Amino acid sequence: MPAREWLARRAEPVIISLAAIVIGLALFSLFILSVGKSPAVLFQLMYAGGFGSWFSVQNALSRAAPLLLTALCVALPARLGLVIIGGEGAVVLGGVAAAAVALPLTASMPPILVIPTMAIAGMLAGALWIGLAGFLRHYRGVNETIASLLLAYIAIALMNHLIEGPLRDPASLNKPSTATLPANFMLGHIPGMDVNWGLAIGIVACVLCWILIEATSIGFAARIAGGNVRAAQIQGLPVGRLVVGFTALAGSFAGLAGMVQVSAVQGSANASLAAGYGYTGILVAFLARHNPLAIIPVAILLGGIDASGGLIQRRMGLPDATVLVLQGTLFVIILFCETFYGRFRIFNPDLWKRSA
Repeated sequence: MPAREWLARRAEPVIISLAAIVIGLALFSLFILSVGKSPAVLFQLMYAGGFGSWFSVQNALSRAAPLLLTALCVALPARLGLVIIGGEGAVVLGGVAAAAVALPLTASMPPILVIPTMAIAGMLAGALWIGLAGFLRHYRGVNETIASLLLAYIAIALMNHLIEGPLRDPASLNKPSTATLPANFMLGHIPGMDVNWGLAIGIVACVLCWILIEATSIGFAARIAGGNVRAAQIQGLPVGRLVVGFTALAGSFAGLAGMVQVSAVQGSANASLAAGYGYTGILVAFLARHNPLAIIPVAILLGGIDASGGLIQRRMGLPDATVLVLQGTLFVIILFCETFYGRFRIFNPDLWKRSA
C-alpha cells in the first residue's frame, strides 16, 4: 500500500500536466484551422524544426539553456508560495552587469578570471532585483507578483538607459550596445556540439536546486513555510530570511541567464537581452510543477517549439509569433488545470482512507 500511495501521488502531476498539454494543443489546432491552415502540417513542421535533425536538436538545446535558469527564478520562490513573474528584469540587468564588469578587465586579466567575475556580477544584479521583490513582500506586504512585474519594466528601462548612454559603444550606430567582448572572453561550446556551455550550467543549477529543496533542512523549512506561514512562525522558522533568501537565489539564476546570453550568444549587452526568456520561464516552471529536475525536459521541449518558429513562418506563411500563441494557450490551460489537483480519488490516498 505505501508503494501504491507513493505512485499515486507522483502520477498526479504527470497525468494532469500531460492532459493540459493535450487540451492546449487541441485548442491551438482549432485556432490554426480558423486561419485556414492544417494543424497536422504545423505539428509536423514543429517537430522537424525542433527535433527532426541533429542541427534542430542543437538549436533547441541552445534555446533551452536560458529557460533552465529563468524557470528556476519562478520555481524556487513557488516553494514558499510566492509567484514571481519578473525574471525578465533580472535577465537584462544580469547581462548588463556582466558586460559592464568584463569590459574594463579584458585588458588586464585572463579569461579564466574574467568569465567567473562576469557570472558573479550577473548573479548579484539578479539577486538584488528579485530579492527586492521578496523583501517588499515580507516586510512591507507588497504583492510579490505585481512588484516583480513592475520591477521588470523598470529594469528594461534602466538597461536601455545604460546601453544608450554611459555604457554605449560609440561604434554601435544602428543598434546601441556595449562594446563587444573579445572572442577569447566568450563562453565556448560544449565539445562535439554546437551548443554553448550555458546548457550545462543550467542543468547543473537545476540539479543543485533539487538537492537544496529535497535534501536539506533549508529546503524543508521552505516547504513548511510555503504550506503554512503561521505554522512555520510558531515553529520558530526564520520566514523573513527564507523569503528574501529564496527570492534572491532565484533572481541570481535569472541574472546568470543574462550573463550567459552576453558571454555566449550576443557578445555584448543590447536590447536583444529582453527576448522574453524570463516570461517563457514562467510557463516552463508551471509545466514542471516547480520541480527543478522536471524543468530540464520541459525547457528542452519549449526550446524546440521556439526553434521551429522560423520554419513555420517560411513553410506555412504564418507569423513567427505563432509559437507564442501556442505558449500562451498552454499557459492558460495549465493554470486552469491547477484547480483539479487533489480532486481525483485515484490520485489521492487520503480519500481512499476516508472512504474505507
